[in-house]
Amino acid sequence: MMHDEINLSGQPLTVRLDLLPEAATARRLVLDRTGLEHAPDEIALLGGLEEVHLDGNQLATLSPSVLSLSHLRRLSLYGNRLVTLPKDLARLSELRDLSVGNNQLRAFPTAVLQLTAVRRLNLAENQIATIPAEIVGLTQLRMLDLGHNRIRELPGEMSGLSALEDALYLSDNLLEHVPESVFAGMPRLRYLGLTHNPLAALPDSIGALTALEELRLYVNGLRALPDTIGLLANLRELHLQDNRLQTLPESLGALTSLRELVASGNQLTQLPAAITRLCSLSRLDLRNNPLKELPEEIGEMQSLTFLDLRAAHLVRLPDSMEGLMRLEKLDLRWTKLRPIPRWLDALQARGVRVLL
Repeated sequence: MMHDEINLSGQPLTVRLDLLPEAATARRLVLDRTGLEHAPDEIALLGGLEEVHLDGNQLATLSPSVLSLSHLRRLSLYGNRLVTLPKDLARLSELRDLSVGNNQLRAFPTAVLQLTAVRRLNLAENQIATIPAEIVGLTQLRMLDLGHNRIRELPGEMSGLSALEDALYLSDNLLEHVPESVFAGMPRLRYLGLTHNPLAALPDSIGALTALEELRLYVNGLRALPDTIGLLANLRELHLQDNRLQTLPESLGALTSLRELVASGNQLTQLPAAITRLCSLSRLDLRNNPLKELPEEIGEMQSLTFLDLRAAHLVRLPDSMEGLMRLEKLDLRWTKLRPIPRWLDALQARGVRVLL
């Protein structure tokens, strides 16, 4: 145990915290999985605390003892039984990081809207259905996790969260659309998770996320991507699997920083020729698509190391693929290739793992 930390996780609490030798200097208190039904009153006597972790307990309310910690910067309450948060939460004016994920919140806790200094907010794995427009007041937010809730609509005012940088998680909700304005004001955002929603389309404003490095859109109902996706010049990973995409836009070829493209489980019958301009692409997963042909110029994709074409409806492969000098694995199982190209032997001789 460090002198500035009290960590009694994973065991029933049998001592008074303020009587421990570390009490006078403690900056971090960790009481995860201790079976607590309420936070100990003596927490209030540990006035130097900057972090409190109470994950995996049985808390139904947040005790006044925690709310009295005026220097608290991080509070983690993940995996409890909280149904709301008290109005006095606003007393924690220095709070930067709040996690209330995996509780029983049925509504967005309005007390959170007073935490104007908070930078990381986790409200995932609850039963929240609506997001108030007043969330725009959390101007310091760098990470917002609203995943695994019951959200049906996003307020357009979210575009004012211009400090969002680390991540925005919206996966596993009930979103059928995203207002055009939402992404327009998030130029710093690097990660967007928007999977497992009944989305049929994306707003054109997705192209305003010019700092985005990772975009996850799998298991939606997307039928097409907006051309503006080609404006995401810093994108490194694009995950599109298990949608209803019939085509990919030509603008995709502008994503020269892209390293990984996963488009498996869609309805693609062909690829745009522009895809061969993805000069940094290393992994391309197209399995379980009714692809009938590949662009003849696919051999120009000299960064490719992994190409998955399982269950495609291909009957031939472009001869240019023999020139994929960095290729390490080519999966052609359950395709319709006839005859098998002789140059596949040359790939295998070069050490490429070819699966037929």
